[in-house]
Amino acid sequence: MNEMSTSEQRSVEVVKAINGLEKVVLREIHGSSVEVYFYGAHVTSWKNEHGEELLFLSSKAIFKPPKPIRGGIPICFPQFSNLGSLEAHGFARNRLWTFDDNPPPFPADATNKIFIDLILRPTKEDLKLWPHSFEYRLRITLGPRADLMLTSRIRNTSTDGKPFTFTFAYHTYFSVSDISEVRVEGLETLDYLDNCQKRERFTEQGDSITFESEVDKIYLSTPTKITIMDHEKKRTFSIRKDGLPDAGEIAPFLIFSHHLDYHSCLISEFLGNRNLKHDRIGGLAWLRLPLHHILGLVVWNPWDKKARTMADFGDDEYKHMLCVEAAAVEKPITLKPGEEWRGRQELSTVPSSSKQLDS
Repeated sequence: MNEMSTSEQRSVEVVKAINGLEKVVLREIHGSSVEVYFYGAHVTSWKNEHGEELLFLSSKAIFKPPKPIRGGIPICFPQFSNLGSLEAHGFARNRLWTFDDNPPPFPADATNKIFIDLILRPTKEDLKLWPHSFEYRLRITLGPRADLMLTSRIRNTSTDGKPFTFTFAYHTYFSVSDISEVRVEGLETLDYLDNCQKRERFTEQGDSITFESEVDKIYLSTPTKITIMDHEKKRTFSIRKDGLPDAGEIAPFLIFSHHLDYHSCLISEFLGNRNLKHDRIGGLAWLRLPLHHILGLVVWNPWDKKARTMADFGDDEYKHMLCVEAAAVEKPITLKPGEEWRGRQELSTVPSSSKQLDS
């Protein structure tokens, strides 16, 4: 066991776990915790201050590379699902990530949060599968009210001048009491692609989404906040997406340049002289360039028939899980050399009777 940092009763520890794989355990002063495996940068546990598990992890999950871990929050990169030539959901979820023991600090007003940074860079074997150089920095943050935040920063580090394109998702498995007693709100009247109907496009008709059979839908142009209401547990999950861009939101897009003033002039002219924000960090200029992408949100439950075909998933476990996944799927993201994309997902819970649901 390696104690990496402490502050009062908050801590970050690296421990040996299943099959000798290492994981990081974050503990917050009020009792909440998060567990993250270096393998896949995979969050496998998120507990509130009462010690209640909020994520679903299959009892049949295989903790043995190169198999991905079933449950928790897999990272889908550089490909979502089978939408490309790579293995399903890409390779980030079954690679060993590197722990950054000297990550950039949080702003001064965020000292009550505890976090770690994990980094993935391609190996020679990865470059044979997907010939693009990148750096993927994932920050996992646990807040004082048990809020869990995942912030992805993906940068094109190639020197050959070539852009690359990727799709992405936080494939979050939520733990629910009974899927038949769960509803999802915030997706009413939105268009979606139905993977159970050969990706045919439909418009959501109900006031909320409920579950009576297999569901596998990609919702398009979704709002910033989505809620999952678990009636039996009287618990509501809130999913907030910040920087994961949809059709109505400007996302920060970073260009690194030593010649900021020159490039600012060129880009301002290109964008019609709109005001641009920039920072200087470590001698480099970071230019925040507003771009638009459509954000998808995937809703998935395999139901009974498909559950029985999955070796790492219990036959009846579909009753106690629901995947709601912040994703960039319909319009892939393209990065030129030196450009960086950011996408953040923040998860929180409140009692279903709380007035916070209306906030």
